[in-house]
Amino acid sequence: MVFFTSHLLSLFTILYVFAGVASAGIIKPRSFSGSNLYYAPGLSKAQRTVLLDGMQSAGMKVLRVWISAQTTASTKNTTITPYNSVEPDTIGVYDDTVLELLDDFMLDSFARGIKLIISMHSYNSLASGDVYSDTYGVEGFYENTTAQAQFDARLVHIMNHKHKTLRLAWKYLSPFIFAFEAENEAMIGLGQQYIVDHPQWQCDRATTIKNQLPKGSNIMVTTGGASWLDESVQQGWLDCPAIDIVAVHAYGAGDLNTTKIESYVDLAKAAGSRLMFQEWGACYYDTANNVCDYGDALDVATRNANIALWADQITAAGLPWLYWQVLPNADPHYDYDYEIGVNTDPSWPTLKKAALRAAVAPAAFDFSDCFLGL
Repeated sequence: MVFFTSHLLSLFTILYVFAGVASAGIIKPRSFSGSNLYYAPGLSKAQRTVLLDGMQSAGMKVLRVWISAQTTASTKNTTITPYNSVEPDTIGVYDDTVLELLDDFMLDSFARGIKLIISMHSYNSLASGDVYSDTYGVEGFYENTTAQAQFDARLVHIMNHKHKTLRLAWKYLSPFIFAFEAENEAMIGLGQQYIVDHPQWQCDRATTIKNQLPKGSNIMVTTGGASWLDESVQQGWLDCPAIDIVAVHAYGAGDLNTTKIESYVDLAKAAGSRLMFQEWGACYYDTANNVCDYGDALDVATRNANIALWADQITAAGLPWLYWQVLPNADPHYDYDYEIGVNTDPSWPTLKKAALRAAVAPAAFDFSDCFLGL
């Protein structure tokens, strides 16, 4: 293990040198793509291979994962190892099972040039009655100072988890980790006005994360998006010095329009911040794209046209994007069905081509520092 770790760290040093040449301006800023898979920690070795090999073949560079409980043995028809939340029963009493599962995942993703965005909580968990909402209520989680301090301790605990193979805390693993975010879609169930009225929660949590990272770290701090463009991009987040990237989540076709996205790009540039399109997808059903929980199956040609159009429009606006979501198995077509199975879905070749186009497209922002170490 010592031999493996020392030689891997030596490789990191060499890679940092080459990546530094790119960041010095020899290579112009390029965009990139990736995917989400919120239950990725539970994948078997074989499933990780299918998923990550497929992503690599599509030139995808980032996978976003969640640290939230997955207590059933099948999710999206993927057989997984179930795992608890980091705080399954009591605030401050930690179960590191999911973190150790991600330790294994990181090694496999790094081997394929893919970094992870780690979302350390989710509004979905809060709304489902986790230990924080049971103790403080949903609004209390965001407003109570004791709740904030306890949640900050959770973030610190996760970032200081020592990788079981590399024997280094996650906060030092910039070759493996693209970004940390405090929470997926914070506050969305409380409405846009609540988000507008409470911008400091995100900035304070980002400051906690940033203060844990070593000086000069190439691990970014990002928000966890919201329901649509206008809700995802808040001026207070663009202006927060601890937030490196403001994440956009949007599924309405109007929000996937190049001109509309470019107006938010201009806002971010004016604030000296960066944007990425962290969640979008093309509905399997023939309903409105952002109302994808029912309907008849859309014909493949139309869905593929939607995927190609919307991916290219996001790319044309200069934003990297992560699809919701690529599966290591055939899509079972459950409700809110945007998923695409690697190698099994008739829409996979279309998404793959769109991802490869993104990989050679110019970006509105320079993300080269995010990939130092790969």
